[in-house]
Amino acid sequence: MMKNKRIFGIKIFEIFALMGTYFLLSIVYHVTLWFNRPLEYRKSSDLFSPESWFDNEGLQYIIMFLATSIVWFFIFKVFRKYKLWQRLLLHLFGLPFFILCSWKLFYYICETYGYWHMGGTGQVWDIYIPTLIYLIQFSLLHAYEYYVINQYKMRYEVELKNAALKSELSAIKAQLNPHFLYNVFNTINASVPSEMEDTREMIAELSDLFRYQLKASREDYVTLAEELDFVNKYLKLEQRRFEDRLKIQMHVPDELLSRKIPPMILQPLVENSVKHGISPLVQGGEIEIMVRELAGKLIFEINDTGVGVQNKEQLFNLGVGISNTQKRLQKMYNSTLTFSDNVPSGLKVYFEL
Repeated sequence: MMKNKRIFGIKIFEIFALMGTYFLLSIVYHVTLWFNRPLEYRKSSDLFSPESWFDNEGLQYIIMFLATSIVWFFIFKVFRKYKLWQRLLLHLFGLPFFILCSWKLFYYICETYGYWHMGGTGQVWDIYIPTLIYLIQFSLLHAYEYYVINQYKMRYEVELKNAALKSELSAIKAQLNPHFLYNVFNTINASVPSEMEDTREMIAELSDLFRYQLKASREDYVTLAEELDFVNKYLKLEQRRFEDRLKIQMHVPDELLSRKIPPMILQPLVENSVKHGISPLVQGGEIEIMVRELAGKLIFEINDTGVGVQNKEQLFNLGVGISNTQKRLQKMYNSTLTFSDNVPSGLKVYFEL
């Protein structure tokens, strides 16, 4: 739809609305001036001709539109993150600029190319009218901006309420399923003969994974040590399947293990490396997890020596794990997942907390 299309981040319908407003104002002013010009001029000039419109202040309104666009760009785009009172102060510079363009620049162009403009005391109208237009239009533009922001906040609040409701339902389901499965795993583990120790260990590790998932559904943060222990147990289970084809390295300073992070933030990324990076290779590969601190932030890197990915954007379409991790990072830390090629092969995943 036209309302949603943009040029340089500006909605097309907003551009046409401003252009249409200036065109309408210029037509009204053109008609007013034409009927107040001498009879000789009216006989030699056609009210409806473009030349007559251009000569009767049409040029001035084109200049005002361009000046408005420049002031609008700085106040509503360049300085949009400033506080409202700071942006309002910018009009102390915008208004004189607008008046000089619609008055002095307009007169200069008229005198250069032989167009008509006000003279004598009539020049005051080329100061008063642009000032009035400037104040009215930017009052409306600020009001429109407030309306758009308010509408966005209302939609965002509705989305948050819906998300909170879905989260509550998911939390209830998450509390039921892991409890049931955890008890089933314990029952199966108890029935496995003692001589099948490897099988008993795998069931116990799988049970621990579900226990951690239950904890993750109840708590907003866990320690880095708990998250790495969960990831390590997951990788150990995968190693049973891949045997020597999967190698694992972790480089995490001990002093960072007590730091708090969101639960289940690493596992989807590690799972992606195993499933889409290492698994397709006959010879397997290596996964390296590194955590360090830089300028008060935790820096995470998950590197694999798998097949790699040509189109990094498609990673968000491989499943819900990576896309959900990206959304959590954006909402909680205003951070993002960064993907790059590993050397000599594979994928690097980088993010900050």
